[in-house]
Amino acid sequence: MHGLLTALKRGFKKWIGWRRLGIAASVMIIAFAATTLVRTLKGIDTGVILTALTEIPRGHIGLAAICVLFAFCTLTFYDFFALRTIGKKHVPYRIAALSSFTSYSIGHNIGATVFTGGAIRFRIYSDYGLNAIDVAKICFLSGLTFWLGNIFVLSIGMVVHPDAATAMDQLPAAINRLIGLGGLAAIAAYLVWLCTGEKRRELGQKGWKVVLPSARLTLVQILIGVVDLGFCATAMYLLMPSTPPIDFLSLAVVFILATLLGFASHAPGSIGVFDAAMLVALPEFGREQLLATLLVFRLLYFVIPFGLAISIMGTRELWMNVVEPWQERRRVAEAYTQGNLPKQVTPMERERSLRQANKR
Repeated sequence: MHGLLTALKRGFKKWIGWRRLGIAASVMIIAFAATTLVRTLKGIDTGVILTALTEIPRGHIGLAAICVLFAFCTLTFYDFFALRTIGKKHVPYRIAALSSFTSYSIGHNIGATVFTGGAIRFRIYSDYGLNAIDVAKICFLSGLTFWLGNIFVLSIGMVVHPDAATAMDQLPAAINRLIGLGGLAAIAAYLVWLCTGEKRRELGQKGWKVVLPSARLTLVQILIGVVDLGFCATAMYLLMPSTPPIDFLSLAVVFILATLLGFASHAPGSIGVFDAAMLVALPEFGREQLLATLLVFRLLYFVIPFGLAISIMGTRELWMNVVEPWQERRRVAEAYTQGNLPKQVTPMERERSLRQANKR
């Protein structure tokens, strides 16, 4: 039996592998969501959608925008917390905020967040002496914050309102409640395990080792994820149609499940997956009204931050690679013409200084 399991494990690694399995799962989620979305949108009246857009109170849209702003402000602490956890305290908060905002906004809209977000983080943090392993640790700890916050809120929601998840996972309410209790028990067990000592909290080998936060700091980590998620769910709640009424916690359960499905799909901006999940899980709302809500939320949470992040990164790259080298070359040239450089500087050395300034 042991030999059979070993052979199966070796065959899995050789012929399938976790990477191929992940890609297959993403394709399946996207294909299923696209099919569901097409079926759900049959017979949709675009005129009714436009009318529904005008019916969303402007005050609610403004409050939802403020909630999204606060959500992204909270998101900046994902990287800041991770940096302090791995001991990179010389990186200021403003750089952590820049990295969190741009990597999430650009990465989530482009898709394959692990790779795109990691590349953006490396581009920013490499200027502060961080290497690829440091960036990998930051991505890991930021992802842990995301999952801990989502599991905690989702588990509470499934315990209190198990029927809210039934429309999406098609499981009986009693099973969903058990899943919620299991999620809370898993987090409690994780916190107890963290209390057993620092050695237990070490993950990885010598080349790649990260020490997990203590139980006390993990509570802070969970709080960051919960606050971020709370602002996002509140933004969606404010945009929902007024009839039929729905309580906040039930909507939060549906919202989290739809978000996790979109995240697992790696689809750009979770487009199609998130929307299909929301439409399927909330059949009591008119499709046109719910689509109007999703359009406004997508504009506030995906499109506008994506545009801002691209503008910020583009401006930063232009400044660092064009403006600063030009300023440095100008300072060197002025110092040379004014005689502030040593007299023994030869034209060749002057040219070398200008080239080095250009590289910087």
